[in-house]
Amino acid sequence: MDRWLTSAREIDNGYQIAEDGGMPRSHPPRSAVLSVALVAGALVLSGCGADEADGAGVAQDAEGGATILAGFYPLEFVAGRVGGDRVSVSSLTPPGVEAHDLELTPRDVAGIGESDLVVYLEGFQPAVDAAVSQEASDSSFEVGAVAGLDVEAGEHSDDHADETREDDNAHEDEAHEDDHDGTDPHFWLDPTKLATVAEGTADRLAELDPEGEQEFRDNAAALVAELEALDEEMTAGLVTCETRTMVVSHEAYGYLAARYDLEQVGIAGLTPDDEPSAAQMAELVTFVRDRDIRTVYYETLVSPAVAETIAAEAGVETAVLDPIEGLIDESQGTDYLEIMRANLANLKAGQPCP
Repeated sequence: MDRWLTSAREIDNGYQIAEDGGMPRSHPPRSAVLSVALVAGALVLSGCGADEADGAGVAQDAEGGATILAGFYPLEFVAGRVGGDRVSVSSLTPPGVEAHDLELTPRDVAGIGESDLVVYLEGFQPAVDAAVSQEASDSSFEVGAVAGLDVEAGEHSDDHADETREDDNAHEDEAHEDDHDGTDPHFWLDPTKLATVAEGTADRLAELDPEGEQEFRDNAAALVAELEALDEEMTAGLVTCETRTMVVSHEAYGYLAARYDLEQVGIAGLTPDDEPSAAQMAELVTFVRDRDIRTVYYETLVSPAVAETIAAEAGVETAVLDPIEGLIDESQGTDYLEIMRANLANLKAGQPCP
């Protein structure tokens, strides 16, 4: 083999941290990240057994169409809808895997270098950021700049709940002090921002395949119309909510809250696998009771145990509010649009919104 670049790993409290200094950490610390192994072309495919190296499934060139790799599901959804029959799209994040926690196999990394375009969100998946920088800097589309990430973590959270968390965390280890800092990356929970990304995707695909430009723009226009209709439904459905504060499993819903005049209280911050202390849980139970909150929301890819405990102690219901980072069998819909409408139905029942 001509070259190998392997990242040394340190296992510390369940986290895998690359020591080569090349892994961006702009997203809040998560379990995860990276072993990026770069192997020259055919040696990757011949040197790794299919059971070990296939990973998420690298896009294959279908009938001559462009191969597109998306970092995670919402980007895969948009790329597939806009690209239509002229592209073959697959996601680097396998079903059931928490998108933040993605690790890449050598085959995944090789596929990133071989694909025609990688669609990703910088700072959301450090493994993808690193591989794109090394393998696909000239064949990638970073959607964050197009989406306009303008919601800071905690910006649309209830002030009292934030103060409670800050007081409870005041004496904890400094490594956890920044859990609520930074920009909320979950822009796709505002359909209007996802519509902007659809238009940007059409522009980028037109650069890649000029002959398909009109088809891409027509496809994008059709998707934008559907997203605008969804936005109108959500605006109308949530305007009459009796309770405008949502208690959620973690603070992934800043864009949804900003768009539809809601407040979120996260059991955890932007890091959903952080568990609250006993004191924080007691404060949340009191908060739910005092605010006459009817429902505590949990998500599909994270254990509902803490949310269920708080809801049981407060005597309220639980319901799913899906951040739509990926599809699984338990998802309340088969695509982004269906799941967003299921979220709307759950919010209307849980807030409630007559």
